[in-house]
Amino acid sequence: MAQPLVFFALSLLLGVARARTWPTLSGEAPRVVARGGYSGIFPEYTAAAFLFANAMSMSDVVLFCDLQLTKDGVGICRTDLRLDNSSNIADVFPDGDQTYKVNGSPVQGCQNVFSRPNVFDGIYPITTLDDVRGMRPTQLWLNVQYDTFYTQHGQDIVAFVADAAAHMPVDYISSPEIGFLKKMARKGAKGRKMKLIFKFLEEDEVEPTTARPYGAFLQDLSSLRAFCSGILVPKGYIWPVGGARYLEPQQTSLVADAHKLGLEVFAYTFGNDLVGSYNYSYDPTVEYLQFIGGGETDFSVDGVLTDFPSTASEAVGKKHPLVITHNGGASGVFAGSTDLAYRRAAEDGADVVDCSVQMTSDGVAFCMGSADLTSSTTATAAFMPRSTMIPEIQPNSGIFSFHLTWSEIKSLKPELKSPLQEAGLPRNPEMKNAGKFLTLAEFLDFAEANSIKGILVNLENAAYLASKKGLDVVGEVSAVLVNSRFTRQVMIQSDDSSVLARFRDSAPSYRRVLLVKETVSDAPPPAVEEITRVAHAVNIPRSSVVSSSGGFLVSSTDVVAEFQAANVSVFVSVLRNEFMNIAFDFLADPIVEIASYLSQFGADGVVTEFPATATAYIRSPCYNYSSVGGYAILPVQPGSLLGMAAPGAAPPTEPPAPALAVSDVVDPPLPPVMDPDETSPGAAPSALPSGQPSDGIPSPWILSAAIAGAVFLRLP
Repeated sequence: MAQPLVFFALSLLLGVARARTWPTLSGEAPRVVARGGYSGIFPEYTAAAFLFANAMSMSDVVLFCDLQLTKDGVGICRTDLRLDNSSNIADVFPDGDQTYKVNGSPVQGCQNVFSRPNVFDGIYPITTLDDVRGMRPTQLWLNVQYDTFYTQHGQDIVAFVADAAAHMPVDYISSPEIGFLKKMARKGAKGRKMKLIFKFLEEDEVEPTTARPYGAFLQDLSSLRAFCSGILVPKGYIWPVGGARYLEPQQTSLVADAHKLGLEVFAYTFGNDLVGSYNYSYDPTVEYLQFIGGGETDFSVDGVLTDFPSTASEAVGKKHPLVITHNGGASGVFAGSTDLAYRRAAEDGADVVDCSVQMTSDGVAFCMGSADLTSSTTATAAFMPRSTMIPEIQPNSGIFSFHLTWSEIKSLKPELKSPLQEAGLPRNPEMKNAGKFLTLAEFLDFAEANSIKGILVNLENAAYLASKKGLDVVGEVSAVLVNSRFTRQVMIQSDDSSVLARFRDSAPSYRRVLLVKETVSDAPPPAVEEITRVAHAVNIPRSSVVSSSGGFLVSSTDVVAEFQAANVSVFVSVLRNEFMNIAFDFLADPIVEIASYLSQFGADGVVTEFPATATAYIRSPCYNYSSVGGYAILPVQPGSLLGMAAPGAAPPTEPPAPALAVSDVVDPPLPPVMDPDETSPGAAPSALPSGQPSDGIPSPWILSAAIAGAVFLRLP
């Protein structure tokens, strides 16, 4: 028994997160490019800036040098031809101010960023390219901004760069001048290790070689492929910011278009102290994640050029997982889909708050975990005569929302029920019936007012509602979203691929999630490919990640990695804190379970009824342990604990779950919405009581009453 014990202990101490596949062109993590070193704190392109960038960032940070030539042909690193915006040259040469034409425009000195510290000014000398070589950077990027200017003044910067590249490692060479890049390509630079990158300036500025505005090349990317490997663009080219400083609803197609042509995309104008969009709430990490596929986007640039490389490194290494609520907010604390549950979710810091949309008979979309009201309201006592059985929705009878008006539903009280109630584990008994229900419109107003980062709108039974009830839940949800004030991330989730396809076509900025309810042991490429046609992410049961038997974990699958290999994000559900809901391997600790799904299996998010637990872990040093070197909660190894059991005491092994099939993913097109005045095909016989709904099979209670009435009428 010693060996299993040692193995179990090692699995706790040595758990390693699986490698992540990025939606970059190469599939590798995006590059962090330090513009002038750590120029957000130190004077740019000084030895201190370069060394601090290496010390504070990821090990393979790329050092970026804006190459300029002095009068005597020495290469120096400086942002501009002008030295008065980044040095004390005005003190040394007070009468040396001159005006030159650069690409046809007169240029004089300009000012630096005054919000940055000046205590380091005047200490460090200007850095030459030889100085940078002496620092032995892991990767080096040379940017040549003014080839035409140097040519006009009798200097050959092309020859200088070619000679420098022959004597020192140069990984990237960029320029906003096509002529320079073509000359470098003719010298064979493109065929070597180094990559040639075309730098875009503002769209209305003119590229000097072709006399075309830079914006014109956005529609002609294929012409760049002949002489360069990638493009460097202002971040606004990728995700524009509107006049009110809020992000536009969707990114442009630039990254996707460039990647299709085999061009890498690098973005610049990143800085922690530069005022960006209000969507980021002054959190620079959130901005980086918007561009590198950090959970809320399904694309990634291939690198970011920044004055604060450690923050960009943090974002790349962070891959902040999402905490998504289940059943309407913090439903483990208050009745789900109530104002109290939503308020608690916001207080607990949930990233995405959910609303499962149900429809009333009078066409109101509202939030409720299930169409069957008996599971979360006091409907049984108030509307038992309306109970019915609808096999298309569930195998047992229920009281369904689409048989009641919104006024009738508002008259009900919420009912907080625990899934482990019979095991003696109730939830918050004092608040069992507290709170009120919200329409979808009210939910969106709440989310906007409370600065919720994202919402998940879940739609089920759309085909049934359209064909049998004349209720267009897809259309209603779309209309409410369009008319709402909510301005942040919207996720649409459904177990019906046709619903997601409808939103793909009508609202492409929404992030789409396919709900996979059944446990699967494998995600083969054909099924995953079908998912990529309609969804950005999947929500899968935790049993699809680890299988259990008798309360013990017995094995794990590669399902998460298989989805992520196709750039499909994976959310694991449903997590609950009650110890009887947690496998013994997780030591009755919900945080150990969360750590395993996020760290060991690399899930992109967890779906939970207790968001406070997940957010507390993700925000703690225990999650981001690599940056603090302190205590860590590491994942467990499925099967290790069970391996310590006495021979013959282990529970029997259950057969593996089936693999995900294409037929599990592809659903038939949504049927047209039935005219409400038409008679439902499943109308109940007229002999049934008037309270009987007009579809499906009557409930046993109603059927018994009808039979009893018929027998009574036949008595003499």
